[in-house]
Amino acid sequence: MVGEMPLVDAHVHLPRLTALPPFWFDWARRHGQVPLEELYGTDGHPIPEKVDAYFAAEGVDVVLLLPEYSPRTVGVHPYEDLLPLVAHNPRRFRFLASLNPHLHYPAVVHLERQLEAGAVGLKLHPVHGGFPVDHPELFPVYWVLQERGLPVVFHTGVSAFPGSVNAYASPEPVEGLVRAFPHLKVVLAHGGRGWWYGAAASLALMYPNVWIELSGLSPGRLPEYFRGFSLERLARKFIFGTDWPGVPGIRRTALALGGLGLDRDALEGILWRNAQAVYRLEV
Repeated sequence: MVGEMPLVDAHVHLPRLTALPPFWFDWARRHGQVPLEELYGTDGHPIPEKVDAYFAAEGVDVVLLLPEYSPRTVGVHPYEDLLPLVAHNPRRFRFLASLNPHLHYPAVVHLERQLEAGAVGLKLHPVHGGFPVDHPELFPVYWVLQERGLPVVFHTGVSAFPGSVNAYASPEPVEGLVRAFPHLKVVLAHGGRGWWYGAAASLALMYPNVWIELSGLSPGRLPEYFRGFSLERLARKFIFGTDWPGVPGIRRTALALGGLGLDRDALEGILWRNAQAVYRLEV
């Protein structure tokens, strides 16, 4: 908890270190203050007991872990690597499925496999994976998620990592998916970071099933990012996430949201209630 409020971090990366390119470590050092050497073993895998204690000390009640299948950029971080953390403390650690239509066929079969392992939704990274969100092989995936009331999280916004395809970074094509799947819960990770903050905000305000997840965004600059929109109104559609380990501190980031002048109901929504509703979490 942070103060008297529970805290859900909906965007955390805990990949096996031996699967990472050098620029990932540069990114983590530049944006974060995380003692990775204390949380990982010599085999490159996270140590569940130490990771659990770290997030508890940061006040995080529920952590959503993200696998990724992006060989052209950050590499392949399979969901199986996250299962020991979930098994160690299933109340704190949950995970999202991940797919890449260039690697997973049929995509829906791989989705089912990850859902059976405990995934609470799906994260897609079109920018790192090199595919559009409206790739035809993903439509059966969206149908399954809609039928089961599970969310899909899209990376939206630019990425500076080598190999990224920022032509797929815009949230604008998501509107077509929302029209095709009107009951699909959609989360826009990074809120259209870079060039598309306005598009992300418009989608979140226009559609009740679209949310903005704040990973990688400085709380103090949210009024600047979403200028032209009522932050008080838009904040009702925010979900807290950090993009850990690329963050200067989870507790510190959560507390900074208190400086935006939002009422308690809005803050509770950001820090935990919205994530609880979207991902159907026990908080």
